[in-house]
Amino acid sequence: MSAIPSFLPAGRTEPMGATICDTGVNFAVFSQHALRVELCVFDTCGKQELQRYALGGPDDGVFHGFLPAARAGLVYGYRVYGPYEPQAGHRFNPNKVLLDPYAREIVGSFVWQDTLYGYTPHLAQGPQSLDVRDNAAVALKARVPTVRGPAPGRLNPPRHASAEVVLYEVHVKGFGKQHPDIPAALAGTYAGLAHPVSIAHFKSLGVTTLSLLPVQYCVSEAALVARGQSNYWGYNTLGFFCPDPRWASQSRDIGMVIEEFRAMVHTLHSHDLEVVLDVVYNHTAEGNEWGPTLSFRGLDNASWYRSVAGDSRRCENISGCGNTLRVAHPKVTQFVLDSLRYWVQIMGVDGFRFDLATVLGRTDLGFDTQAAFFTALRQDPVLAAVHLIAEPWDGGSGGYQVGRFPGRFMDWNDKFRDAVRGYWLQTGVSRGEFARRLTASSDLFHHGGRRPCSSVNFVSVHDGFTLADVVSYSHKHNAANGENNCDGRNGELSANFGVEGPSDDVAVLSERRAVQRAMLASLLMAQGTPMLCAGDEIGNSQQGNNNAYCQDNPTTWLGWSGADRDLQKFVSRLIALRQSEPALQCNIWSTAARQEPGAVVRRWLTPAGEELQAEDWHDSQQLAFACKLQVKETSGGVVTQSPRLLMIFNPRSDAVVFSLRPMHWQLLIDSSDTLQLTQHNTQSLPVPGHTMLVFRETIF
Repeated sequence: MSAIPSFLPAGRTEPMGATICDTGVNFAVFSQHALRVELCVFDTCGKQELQRYALGGPDDGVFHGFLPAARAGLVYGYRVYGPYEPQAGHRFNPNKVLLDPYAREIVGSFVWQDTLYGYTPHLAQGPQSLDVRDNAAVALKARVPTVRGPAPGRLNPPRHASAEVVLYEVHVKGFGKQHPDIPAALAGTYAGLAHPVSIAHFKSLGVTTLSLLPVQYCVSEAALVARGQSNYWGYNTLGFFCPDPRWASQSRDIGMVIEEFRAMVHTLHSHDLEVVLDVVYNHTAEGNEWGPTLSFRGLDNASWYRSVAGDSRRCENISGCGNTLRVAHPKVTQFVLDSLRYWVQIMGVDGFRFDLATVLGRTDLGFDTQAAFFTALRQDPVLAAVHLIAEPWDGGSGGYQVGRFPGRFMDWNDKFRDAVRGYWLQTGVSRGEFARRLTASSDLFHHGGRRPCSSVNFVSVHDGFTLADVVSYSHKHNAANGENNCDGRNGELSANFGVEGPSDDVAVLSERRAVQRAMLASLLMAQGTPMLCAGDEIGNSQQGNNNAYCQDNPTTWLGWSGADRDLQKFVSRLIALRQSEPALQCNIWSTAARQEPGAVVRRWLTPAGEELQAEDWHDSQQLAFACKLQVKETSGGVVTQSPRLLMIFNPRSDAVVFSLRPMHWQLLIDSSDTLQLTQHNTQSLPVPGHTMLVFRETIF
């Protein structure tokens, strides 16, 4: 092949990426600082470079060209020319073939080797050196995609009202890999997640919305590969328009992977299940300044990434993963929005959970709720109806922003997690703090038109202990990760109740079971949007590993053979009760000064049946309490009200006697599963330790 490129006819500057037209393919790629960009065409395997073409432009930073007679299946990459000046933030190296950021289909198998770096590894100059070796044979390539119409069923997807949503955070592979009733060929795949056995489980639980851990094309870090591990969670994205082939049953061809993913979403939709994706637009797989040159870095490092103030040689690392995307740049904002629209329109998904979402609102002055990205996202007609969920923090200064995300965002609320765990584990959490979190954290979310559903409540997620491990381990056990147990969160709120890890002590197991169920009841009876971590409903353990991101093995695969079916039924009952009671899915704020129509009216009571006073809320010696709640509606001057509910909380290890007003109460939920009654009309009720009860008033 001649290194002298031919010149392509001018193309269009939009849409970005490779787009099939009637007579060929249009190519458009952004680089604000490049001097020249060449399109490199390869054989179908992506091994041999066949031809180079110089693109026209730049026009507003976009290089473009039209390749006549080209069709779907064409394999290509880019070579980008410009200054290699790390001190100015520029790392152009035309010896490196670059992946199109807009690649819908990715060709090749990623293998770490020295030629993937723009500098020469092991030289004393490090990233200041320039590596002149060509990597064309080993670099990942893009493939011009087949034209695909809208996702099947795209015009009529399920849409659950905000107040009805129950999230289920799940890993595609982890859920079904060990399930005995899913065919082995499908277990742990997209198709397996949509298998009738999987759907039956989701429906029996009553969850409405699956929140999938990352499924965009991921590259495992070099250090993990050297240890024989992989980035199982998937938080190291390189291909933001392409599904990860690792989780496909037919992974030989990326086109088949795409169709399997689309079919999965369509099947889940047909059973009224929504699909939300965990997406990582805070960093890429290229790592810090010592990382490889795979795509963005070689296209325009200074535009795509944030650099350390005063030192453009270094990547700003507020993501904790080496680099941070510069989302404030207009073309990066466009890139993220284009990617989101693609996953909604073509792949069919119903929303997104944004990893380290504070990065999305970062400007040079810090986090801004009115950042350009948020403004563009909120007015986008395609994204107007989808779920938007923020992990509302990052690793930078001022990164903790729970409750500050704008508009329709729902925020992961770790204060709910800490309060619920701390209350039931008796670590000093007061009744006041616990009650505040049970009522959707109005101190955080009651502003700017946000509703109670903005608080995404959880007691465990993928990152941290499983719920079974919260009550079985007092400290993390991450040695298998290969980082000397230094990774993962220290000081996680948990307790082992006298034995670290598995136990056959009946008393220990009984106490663990009681606390576990009380936490689940608190989660699913609380106001806000509940999120269940997959496996918690069956008592799944990770043997104390609270950062199992690299464990693609039975540590993270749900252990169905040891599933606690009684616990599963308990969770199903909780969700069913939540969905049937207006007071439990109320999405209207309740305040003492003003009651909106449809708001919940609450009365907070001591065990003696008296109204809780201001000083009672923070009494560290008295933690048990009760709450009566009811929804009142006014229509045409007529007041209607739902049956009253009574919730009782006793986090102590011993029983507490509650005095109740004489009336008939039907027991709906007993987290201890020890009370031998369905109707209760006496004034005195001994409530077992570590127990939450829910009653409904019965009118005769």
